[in-house]
Amino acid sequence: MLTTDRVAGGALALIALVVLWESRKLPLGSLRTPGPAYTPMVLAAILLVFGTLLVVTGGRASAFRSVGWAEWRHAVAIFAACAFAALALERLGYRVTVTVALAFLLGVLERKGIVFTVVFSLALAIGSFLLFDTLLRVPLPRGPFGL
Repeated sequence: MLTTDRVAGGALALIALVVLWESRKLPLGSLRTPGPAYTPMVLAAILLVFGTLLVVTGGRASAFRSVGWAEWRHAVAIFAACAFAALALERLGYRVTVTVALAFLLGVLERKGIVFTVVFSLALAIGSFLLFDTLLRVPLPRGPFGL
């Protein structure tokens, strides 16, 4: 029987297989000196094991056809925000992209107040930028205006 757990487990296993397939192009390295494919391959192998276990043991979950799709507009909007962030990150910079994406998600989707939306979006974008770029020295995109 096709259940929600089995569909989710199958999707996770498929994602793991794609990551394993793509990671084969990079050097694996060893435990002492891991290469760029080491972590993705280990995580994908773990995901594959748990996804497969979910497919095998997911028989008691609700039937997949019983799932309602009432929130499909919400899901499409979240996907659109993620696509925007992926496409705009290098062009607009980290802080501007994260601020706009969060403002959309909070203001439009969650219908939070304008003050909360602006303050939270700016604080999270600037705070995470300071944490990663300044303190942890992970270079983040700055965009055309240095933002």
